[in-house]
Amino acid sequence: MNLKTQGFVLLDVDVVALNNAGKSSSSNFENAVATKKITKNGRSHTYVSGQAWRYWWREALQRNVGWSLSPITRDNKIAFTEANPFLYADDDVFGYMKAVKEEVVDEKGKTKKVDATVTRVSPLKNSAIVSVGSARTVENWSSMARQDGDSVPYSKEEYSAIMKGMFSLDLAQLGTFANYNKTGFKNITQKLKNEALEQGAVEIDDPYVKDGKGNPQKLVQLPKDIRLQRAKDTIQALKTISGGAMQTNNMGDVTPKFIVLATTSSGNHPFSHIVTSEGINNDRVTLNLEGLKEVLKDYKDQFTGTVFIGKRSGFLNEYNDELKELLTLGEGYPTVHLGTINETIDAYCAQLENQLP
Repeated sequence: MNLKTQGFVLLDVDVVALNNAGKSSSSNFENAVATKKITKNGRSHTYVSGQAWRYWWREALQRNVGWSLSPITRDNKIAFTEANPFLYADDDVFGYMKAVKEEVVDEKGKTKKVDATVTRVSPLKNSAIVSVGSARTVENWSSMARQDGDSVPYSKEEYSAIMKGMFSLDLAQLGTFANYNKTGFKNITQKLKNEALEQGAVEIDDPYVKDGKGNPQKLVQLPKDIRLQRAKDTIQALKTISGGAMQTNNMGDVTPKFIVLATTSSGNHPFSHIVTSEGINNDRVTLNLEGLKEVLKDYKDQFTGTVFIGKRSGFLNEYNDELKELLTLGEGYPTVHLGTINETIDAYCAQLENQLP
């Protein structure tokens, strides 16, 4: 079954500069750093790139969950990981591309080089993290003044914002690999496939790709306990994720303050508009609970199991009563579970144990 974990998060940060854009072109200071911003409907929004969020996520898995990350090789202008998803869970979850040639010995005993290029589309997909409302940054200056002589001034852009992000984890693709000779499909070499099968992996039919005779191509799949642990680790890492630029002077907590976790049978992400902004400057954030109810109803047939919603006490408390109403929506809606952030993540991971095939 084509199951996917769909996640939506809100962060609440104050006086941060989480992801910088390099030298500022609008500052009067020579040493001025701009933060990343983008414009929508004529309003400016600060954001953290999707790549930066993935970097924080991978670091959290290494430092807080105990993953051993795939080593990186730099070769001239390219860099690649080991591309061994059986040994390194981050290669499995975050994907890779490795274009190399391998030496093999042919049937005549001669050594030759063959193409061993492999690619894997990441089962974990994530958006950028963008401020929900318009964010007015301020340029604050600092100085290095401990040395002899004149001080060295510099400036940076800082902001406070509620920011939203979403992600999707393909549960069917996790721990499952193809070696078809097609871009994006050839995840593993024949050598890796043989090693994986010897170590307990199994072959299953690919439900979507057939060979020239109409027979299903074969996929190599890791045992369920390994795939389940990788899925749970990836989601559990959100409890302790940290990161961002300027943390020494602008430390911000980037763990979710509001989270929605659900399993769906389709790839679209239904929760992108359940939060909005209002006010003269579009800088006051509101939960769009009518929009959330609409999503729950419209996509009821695509939700598998319970929809889990978590919120940190003290964050958007004015919606507590309306959120409790989601528990009694009744027929035509999926079951909803409310809790704190960490309770919600744990409860969703417990549901995954019964959903992962």
